Amino acid sequence: MSIIRTELRDGGVCVLALDRPPANAIDESLLRTLAQALHMAERDDAVRAVVLTGEGSFFSAGFDFSAPRRDDEVALELYELYRDAHLALLTLPKPTIAMIGGHAIAGGMVLALACDLRFAVRGNYRIGMNEVAVGASFPRAAMEIVRLRMTHGCATELLLGAGLLPAHEALRIGLAHEMLEAEGFLEAEGFEDVVLARAAEIGAYPRDAYAHTKAGLIADAVARIRGETQAEAIATMTVWISEESRAARRRQREKLGVR
Repeated sequence: MSIIRTELRDGGVCVLALDRPPANAIDESLLRTLAQALHMAERDDAVRAVVLTGEGSFFSAGFDFSAPRRDDEVALELYELYRDAHLALLTLPKPTIAMIGGHAIAGGMVLALACDLRFAVRGNYRIGMNEVAVGASFPRAAMEIVRLRMTHGCATELLLGAGLLPAHEALRIGLAHEMLEAEGFLEAEGFEDVVLARAAEIGAYPRDAYAHTKAGLIADAVARIRGETQAEAIATMTVWISEESRAARRRQREKLGVR
């Protein structure tokens, strides 16, 4: 079974559902599959918009803490794959919408922020970016996406505070453009139905006008991501391997029951 379930819905809306239980955690396979799905959506004229979501109780929990430690060469390949997959999502010349129905944590929240618009359901789940607390540095792609989408004040609170917040904070911090009820007044107005309808509406806009406007809005951030040198990438990765950082992740693995 694919770790990203793809379905073309009414109005040319392509739903990409992360399906890697239990937490839709990010690893090489998910990033590679996501990049491939996005490239296919870009080339397919039948696709007018893309909705990214997660199966189960997680949108995504971020990087997979259960993955084995990687050597330097493999880690650099992962870093580059992370960059390329996020650039594919950020620069897709079609509307992209995050449908957040569960926990969006760390790299999972960055995936949501890489989408043009973000809708979250009201519910009992957590959001936030706790990388600093577990000794993880932010890849250039992640940092630029956060800076693009959030105010400096909210980014400082989220990144340096490194706490996880209740879902109802999504509007305040800029994760979501709108919070929706799980079910509407009419049976046909559930969370998913509303998001898919919005996606179809935006997807019906003239393609070239949307793509040109989107490219202008993200141009500076994209240039900085693409301008990162290998030396800068290695410097970012080096933060991960300090003894303090490794100790923080060991404690996190123990907390999660991961060896």
